[in-house]
Amino acid sequence: MQYSNDEITRGVLAEKSGVNIETIRYYEKIALMPNPLRSDGGHRIYNKVHLKRLQFIRRCRELGFTLQDIRELLNIVDDKTYTCDDVKNRTIAHLNDIKQKIRDLKKIEKTLKNFVSECDGGLKPECPIIDTLFA
Repeated sequence: MQYSNDEITRGVLAEKSGVNIETIRYYEKIALMPNPLRSDGGHRIYNKVHLKRLQFIRRCRELGFTLQDIRELLNIVDDKTYTCDDVKNRTIAHLNDIKQKIRDLKKIEKTLKNFVSECDGGLKPECPIIDTLFA
């Protein structure tokens, strides 16, 4: 099959974007990615727009944005209804969520360290970690 320079297959899209093929299918299924055109033979044909959008989604995921957050960002970008201030405020809200998650993870880390320090690692089926988890 011969594609023009702007047309790529899903495999090439996955390779260029760093996103797994199954993930691309999922993003299409939940409508984060627009449906690609089809060739006469029924093969999906992607282009630079698909690649750019997929890279945007991947980068957002790397930064911890939820799929719903990404959907909202893409909607305002697609509708051209955003301002830089709007995007900044959304990003600040996300940053605050991340900071809270970090605080929560630090509490979990401290608790787990305490569990480990109370356990001598003996070979008996008695374990203070299990006892504490059941308490």
